[in-house]
Amino acid sequence: MHKRKIPSTGEELPVVGCGTWQTFDVGTGAAERAPLAEVLRILFEAGGSVIDSSPMYGRSEGVVGDLLAAAGSRDKAFVATKVWTTGRDAGIAQMERSFKLLRTDRIDLMQIHNLVDWQTHVPTLQAWKKEGRIRYLGITHYTESAHETLQSVLQRGGFDFVQVDYALDDRGVERRLLPFAAEHGIAVIVNQPFGGGGLLRKLSGRRLPDWAAEIDCTSWAQILLKFVLAPLAVTCVIPGTGKPEHMRDNVRAGFGPYPDAALLRRMIGDAGL
Repeated sequence: MHKRKIPSTGEELPVVGCGTWQTFDVGTGAAERAPLAEVLRILFEAGGSVIDSSPMYGRSEGVVGDLLAAAGSRDKAFVATKVWTTGRDAGIAQMERSFKLLRTDRIDLMQIHNLVDWQTHVPTLQAWKKEGRIRYLGITHYTESAHETLQSVLQRGGFDFVQVDYALDDRGVERRLLPFAAEHGIAVIVNQPFGGGGLLRKLSGRRLPDWAAEIDCTSWAQILLKFVLAPLAVTCVIPGTGKPEHMRDNVRAGFGPYPDAALLRRMIGDAGL
């Protein structure tokens, strides 16, 4: 799988990862968890590593931790999660719980989720980064309306990552945040690459366009993922899935060529956007 550098360190990160919102919020039954174990196996086998979770995703953190421990694959994973509460003590307690649920003594990326009380959490995270408890510090949001605020926070410095929404039908990040991240050396993780799922459902009934072969795509999911991976400012995309067949499809977007500017314009036009 292709990799792109995290600007703050030069470490290379595989370009396709896995989100866990809703899809990993399951119980303890083997029938529920077996497909998720297969999802992670497929991700790692393809060369991927990023698994993104959050305390707001129900039981997802614990499921990820259990599956990685059972498979002995923690060393293959770049584990990202978030703090999503107000207050210093509450933030520390929530993050300590994440360490326990994820069964790890070091989290690769801790992100302040949806900008919630970010001023309070930054000092804690900076101290933990210095101590080596977390490797990278990030901040997130999932709507275009928050992009201006995200940029103003990022301008204060100290963040390694920003996670934002970006899709063929949700291109606001192209205007300011992607150029800003590229200029200031901030890695970008993309969430909602399928437009929250609605765009993929809309396109799935259509015949694949002829130009799909030019970028080695055999599905609409791969096309949508390669669209958001075309800008080099994007470091990784994290489509969420609990289905092995979807993960197998998604990771193919990490291989082969990406659209050039002319094809990107055609993609937008052919999608009717």
